Amino acid sequence: MKKVGVIGCGSYMDSGYGCPGEWRCLKAAALGEGKFDEPVQVIWHLKCQCPGRSTVSNLDMSIKMSDIKPDAIYVSSCMAYAMPDCPYRSAEELAMVVQEKFGIDVILGTHEYH
Repeated sequence: MKKVGVIGCGSYMDSGYGCPGEWRCLKAAALGEGKFDEPVQVIWHLKCQCPGRSTVSNLDMSIKMSDIKPDAIYVSSCMAYAMPDCPYRSAEELAMVVQEKFGIDVILGTHEYH
């Protein structure tokens, strides 16, 4: 089974703007819905905290501490499609930085639930 990590917008989740937490991402992953082309095993879910400076180093720590390199990393729908956009870093920029640093495929979005 494919192993994945998910990065979610901590501010979006904590504020309750349509995302009460990671359950939507986890549901889509378990059922192979949305951007997941098959059911996958989520090995960690990382919250990006404003202004996002520590996200890449926290991601590095998540990979090291889980002792499992994910096959892919998903940038949650609350980050990829947020309105208003993140004022600090676009989801595309985060995906590019993560992909370059870790050599792991990054997918923008997780689910299409409303």
